[in-house]
Amino acid sequence: MTVLEVDIAKRLGSFSLGVSFAIERPDEIMALLGPSGCGKSMTLKCIAGIERPDSGRIVLGGRTLFDSGAHIDLPPQRRRVGYLFQSYALFPTMTVEQNVRAGAVGATREERAARAAREIAAMRLEGLERHRPAQLSGGQQQRCAMARILASDPELILLDEPFSALDGYLRWQLELELADVLRGFPGGAVYVSHNRDEVYRMCDTVCVLDRGRSDAKVGVRALFAAPTTLAAALISGCKNVSRARVAGPGLLACEGWGVTLRTALPMPAGVTHAGIRAHYFEAHAAGAGAAGAAGKNAIPCTVERVIDSTFSTIVMARTPGGASLRYECEKDAWAALGDPARLVLVAPPETVMPLVSAGDDGRAGAIAPGDDEKGGAPHA
Repeated sequence: MTVLEVDIAKRLGSFSLGVSFAIERPDEIMALLGPSGCGKSMTLKCIAGIERPDSGRIVLGGRTLFDSGAHIDLPPQRRRVGYLFQSYALFPTMTVEQNVRAGAVGATREERAARAAREIAAMRLEGLERHRPAQLSGGQQQRCAMARILASDPELILLDEPFSALDGYLRWQLELELADVLRGFPGGAVYVSHNRDEVYRMCDTVCVLDRGRSDAKVGVRALFAAPTTLAAALISGCKNVSRARVAGPGLLACEGWGVTLRTALPMPAGVTHAGIRAHYFEAHAAGAGAAGAAGKNAIPCTVERVIDSTFSTIVMARTPGGASLRYECEKDAWAALGDPARLVLVAPPETVMPLVSAGDDGRAGAIAPGDDEKGGAPHA
């Protein structure tokens, strides 16, 4: 049985949300990935019953939580959905034990006490039962909020950017702990983030949201290996995109870069853009050193700027079409080229991604240094 089915629409002023996806396995952790303001948190609130969609259906484990046509709209306390908010939403005047007990809605006093003891032990909060939220560290607050969720015996867990208030070592430690909790949870989970590193490490599948619209759900590794939409390419860390049109079998005329490139990837209908990740290029110094690039997907470039990054060298290079390309390599690899003023970048056909845009998006060229989403990508 499918764990969760969501197919909803909601309008908020000029913003229109239209989301459709399903979680198909009890152990599946699905990410909603997208930039700020794309509708991720609103989708969670609709699933939890905090917000009401204008139309559509939400079904959890065969139970209908919302159906606009059948006039079904279960209240949050009857949905059996656990929601971990960004701020954790602990009751400030309650102790840890009282907060956790409050999650066991509908249980007897004895059941609430037993569940609270069980989850406090599971979240390693023993000795803190009488502490209030203000007396806890950020990590302890998150574990307390998670204990309260699990005490409610949920069928589904929703996580809304659980590490947004944290950074550094604490963030990494809590991610490891939360990953263990989610892997041990017998139901599904929806994980909202705009941090692609977190999504890559934590989740099995991903649904990209772009301006209120959802792409088809894919496996996390498939998203990073070969995205098929412009939104998915950008949010997964692709730094180079150009408007493109199909110029023949396996050929893309890339307007922004002024070249026609061959792709070995499947060509979806309605291609509007091409994408190449910054670390996929083969680089040659112009002149004799570029002889080996003849007959390949070669893009002659003028070096505009070289940026010495922490662990790599980033090169911004002007293409024949006028748009820039971003090339990223190890520092030693760039030094071996001799810091050339002109460069030939070769894109192997299997790295040239045909992309479809949901709207008329004119983005082309390279994403400038510093324009990345928070957190970075497994690869750029």
